[in-house]
Amino acid sequence: MDSIKTVAVIGLGYIGLPTAAILATNGLNVIGVDVNEKTVEAVNRGEVPFVEPDLAVHVSGAVSQGHLKAALDTPSADAYIVAVPTPFKADRSADLSFIEAAAHGIAPQLQGGELIILESTSPPRATRYMADVILGLRPDLSIDGQDGRPTIDIAHCPERVLPGRVMIELVTNDRIVGGVTSRAAERAKALYSVFCQGEILLTDDVTAEMAKLVENSFRDVNIAFANELSLISDKLGIDVWELIRLANHHPRVNILQPGPGVGGHCIAVDPWFIVDADPSNSRIIRTAREVNDSKPGWVVDKVLEAVASAEDNVEVAVLGLAFKPNIDDLRESPSVEITRTLAEKLPHHVVRAVEPHIVELPTALGSLPNVRLSNLDEALTAAAVVVLLVDHNEFLDLGERLEEQTVLDVRGVLSR
Repeated sequence: MDSIKTVAVIGLGYIGLPTAAILATNGLNVIGVDVNEKTVEAVNRGEVPFVEPDLAVHVSGAVSQGHLKAALDTPSADAYIVAVPTPFKADRSADLSFIEAAAHGIAPQLQGGELIILESTSPPRATRYMADVILGLRPDLSIDGQDGRPTIDIAHCPERVLPGRVMIELVTNDRIVGGVTSRAAERAKALYSVFCQGEILLTDDVTAEMAKLVENSFRDVNIAFANELSLISDKLGIDVWELIRLANHHPRVNILQPGPGVGGHCIAVDPWFIVDADPSNSRIIRTAREVNDSKPGWVVDKVLEAVASAEDNVEVAVLGLAFKPNIDDLRESPSVEITRTLAEKLPHHVVRAVEPHIVELPTALGSLPNVRLSNLDEALTAAAVVVLLVDHNEFLDLGERLEEQTVLDVRGVLSR
């Protein structure tokens, strides 16, 4: 495979660390780079700083074999994989500052011949922006070999994995690789072929960027349809879970399940990158985002109604803070937003948050004096109003334990 022996992975988060670990367990020497000193120290001990099934085995094994280590500073390497955050700004345009910082760390280490891959989910032309930053810092290099300058190869390869199944899907899922040049695409394909058993599909970098955004926007639009159905059904006195179950018996209908909104770094964020790229033509995508973004407010209103009809100063139990079941990932979680808003609107009521996958409240909730991180038993004992926000396995068999409380089940757990 090419001449790549050492890979630096920039960003050791939910995608970067699994990617570093899977490369290392397949025999490459990998240096993971992160700005968080605690993350670096944990990885160098062979430990994993977040919950992801099977990741700990890969990390500990790779570290013990000497194929994986972590550092605060970007090293020299044959290839670089950039897996840093790409949040959106207040105006919902993409914040590329983390990509720019990664480029500033990589540029001084380059000698020519290196492969640089952007894995971060990005708006169209972000990969070329990264290339421009690097070449602006290193005008002695080239991406096309003009004027005899040493060449670097730059590509985009978006991650396409599901939290909770990352170590499986990294290997089995098809991958899209888009190169700024065809040579870059071929070199990136060769690198991912070390571990990827799925088909590796080649295209240009901008199409690869857009493909990831389209995949997540498709999901967002379909979730918005389900969430809108839940609002309509509530108005009409219909059980939305039964409605969807019946409609899905049609051979060409597959309606998704509604929930409290949409979270995670991908589906809750990526559609805005398309809207920002072409505001006038992305009407359905924008509307879907607005529907899903409004759902937490609807949940809050329902809880406030339940509290108002109960006795004074009742406690509220919020079951689940993660953005999806059985993980600890709170990024863009509507459950966190709902819990924070409830605590602010009910300052004289205790709001008990039950999240079995974390040991302390996130910053957004920790500063609120009436929010408690509680275990399930104490929360159900104390609370008169229970809000089921995430269908963690721990919450799936609560039917008989919720007979005395007012329950708002926005995940349909009790209807299964």
